[in-house]
This record gives sequence, structure tokens and C-alpha cells, in this order.
Amino acid sequence: MVEPTAREVTVPSGSLAVRTWSAAAPRWIALLAHGYGEHSGRYQWVAQQLVGAGAFVCAPDHVGHGNSPGERVLFSDADDVVADLDAVRREISAEHPGLPVVLIGHSLGGMLATRYAQLHQDELAAVVLSAPVLGTWHALDLLEAEEIPETPIDPATLSRDPQVGRDYADDPLVWHGAFKRTTLAAIDECLTRINEGVTLRVPALWIHGEDDELVPEADTRTGIDRIRGYSFHEHIYPGGRHELFNETNKAEVMGDVLTFVGRELNT
Repeated sequence: MVEPTAREVTVPSGSLAVRTWSAAAPRWIALLAHGYGEHSGRYQWVAQQLVGAGAFVCAPDHVGHGNSPGERVLFSDADDVVADLDAVRREISAEHPGLPVVLIGHSLGGMLATRYAQLHQDELAAVVLSAPVLGTWHALDLLEAEEIPETPIDPATLSRDPQVGRDYADDPLVWHGAFKRTTLAAIDECLTRINEGVTLRVPALWIHGEDDELVPEADTRTGIDRIRGYSFHEHIYPGGRHELFNETNKAEVMGDVLTFVGRELNT
């Protein structure tokens, strides 16, 4: 197993806890943006596959997530989280000059990756969006409630592999409480900015599970149709739930991702 290296990176919000994994002689950089309430430590298997394909993998914990400081799952402007992500990218790219960067974002991280690609297209060689929150998201209906109810994520919706749900429920670094109104409002505003923003020039791959109940494919597609660029590819997996990188067919999913990356990087 390829063990991660822990480090701190100074970013506009203060500092972030970052995990990195590296191939012996990396040929490209994979920058991972995790989803809401989780953390980069849940991407060990993903990182190992990327390292096996020649990547230097860098995965920060977003502000208020995992080992990073800040009130849990709280941010008031998603563009600030994107700015943190760019600061991490700049530091890693300076340490590995000349290596192309592929941004891989899952769920809320897919939203952040999309916004990042809109703002920093020239810094990326490609972007991979895994079950991204785009277009519309039913969780935002909570903004209409006077009081945000306790609505923890049902671990059974993550994967057809029940062990994934058990591990998620037992993970002390995962947030299991209610949504924060400020964060939901920031997500809502970010989706509006994405919908009104530029289409993607950078090559992009969208992957989504057909049976994703947390971020339904049909809702995401309304946003995808707004930002779809000249080189846009998609894979919708029958029976797949929300966390495709933790699904029972995760090897197939990762194979599709690495085929896309290899084609775009000519590796």
C-alpha cells in the first residue's frame, strides 16, 4: 500500500491539512477535491490507483472538514474554498514544475472543481467530475425551513457495498450532523455562478451512478448542460449509487477515468 504523507499548506483561509501520495517518478498531478462532510483520508484506494498510473496525488481537507481547522462544514462563500484549492495547486505545481494537473472532484467537490475550472481553466489539463452537485440539489430545499432539521446522510445511499456505509458511519472525521444554513446558501450561490459562468474549455469527464439518491443524475444534468464544452465526456453507471469510487464496480469506474486521463495527457 502506498502510504500518504501529511502536510499543512498555507491558503487564503489560513491553513489546510493535505495528504499526498506519489509515484516514484510522477508524470502528472492529480488534485482531489472531496465531498461535503467527508475528508481526503477516504480516498486511499483512489490515490493508490492514481499513483499506479504515474501520478503525484494531492488531496486537501477543505476548511472545516477532516483535519483542517474551522467550524465543522461551514463556509460562507464557495469561491473562497476554490481559492484555497488554487493555493494548494500552486504550491504543489511549484514543487513539480511542468507536470500537467488533473482536477478530480466528487459530489460537493465536483461543484468546487467545476467552479475552479471556470476560473482557472489554463491551469488544468483535464477535470473529472464524480457525481457533482450541479444544476439543482434537493438539499437546498432546507433553506426554506425556519430551522434546519437533523438530516444526516444515509450511509446505505453511498454504495452497494455495505462495508462502505459502515465505515462512513464509524468515521470520526466525517460530519454526521445537520447542514449549516450559511453553507447551504453558499452552495446555492455557487450553483448560480456556475450556471451563469463560462462553458468549460478544458477536457472534462462526468461520471454518475444511475441510482444516486443523494445527488440525482437528472438534477446534475441540468447543470452539466450549462457548462458542457467542446471536449466533454460522460459515463452513467447502471445501478451505481453516490460514491462511484467506493462502488462494487469501482475498478471499472477507475479504469474509465484513467483511460480518459491517459488520452488527454497522451500517456
